[in-house]
Amino acid sequence: MPSNFILTLTCEDKVGIVAAVTTELAAIGANIAESNQYWDKNSNRFFMRLAFTTSGDKTRDDVERTLKSVTDRFEMKTKLVDLSRKPKIIVMVSKFDHAMLHLLYQIRVGWLNAEVVAIVSNHEDSAATAKLEGIPYHCWKLTKENKAEQEERLIALTNQTGADLVILARYMQVLSDNLSTRLFGKIINIHHSFLPSFKGAKPYHQAFDRGVKIIGATSHYVTPDLDEGPIIEQETERVTHAMSAEDFVATGRDIESRVLARAVKMHSECRVMLNGHKTVVFA
Repeated sequence: MPSNFILTLTCEDKVGIVAAVTTELAAIGANIAESNQYWDKNSNRFFMRLAFTTSGDKTRDDVERTLKSVTDRFEMKTKLVDLSRKPKIIVMVSKFDHAMLHLLYQIRVGWLNAEVVAIVSNHEDSAATAKLEGIPYHCWKLTKENKAEQEERLIALTNQTGADLVILARYMQVLSDNLSTRLFGKIINIHHSFLPSFKGAKPYHQAFDRGVKIIGATSHYVTPDLDEGPIIEQETERVTHAMSAEDFVATGRDIESRVLARAVKMHSECRVMLNGHKTVVFA
């Protein structure tokens, strides 16, 4: 059986990058199934994503050894993923569970290729869902006094489970700068507004008070700057003056669920690459 891999790379843009990488892959009989590349002219950075197959006797280490001379020559930052391994995720949720339930459904039907290794909450509300799905549930009551301790527990849980990604599926707590920095690029949040508008608490009510005609949701990587991390995915929907603040919230729930699921899928498929404060997303 063939082995399936995804290679992502970024480096200073130079002539010959694509040719060098594909030549080495061809030498081991790799067949390229998908190729995306982008040159950021402002930073002169080159970004590339390759999905390819090899014969079954080629391991991830074999491919990395094959590419080493190229990655060294162009001083590339690379990531090679073996698709035979499902990404492991930890979902964090408070009381609003719609985004989490949508993720679990998309995993169940096979649209999202991932394994939820734990659900973490500061409430008991989702314990029954976790039991039904057969997922370990951790209810950690959060206070100012124990916040640092609970975040260390999250780091330990991430290491223990081998989690690749932490998802804040309407987890209504602000993570510390320390945790956001330590797990940068590995925490995805869903914010219930079309950022950069209406940051912080109750954004739908802020939008209602301002009489906006479009509301939305934004999925982004978490950084120490609240609701300002690199954006992965967004969606909007029209609203009217006749709608109440509660109607805004109900409309937003559907948008949030879709946007977060798409962001997690794109991240899991290595379609998102960080580019400073922005992202390069290969759809």
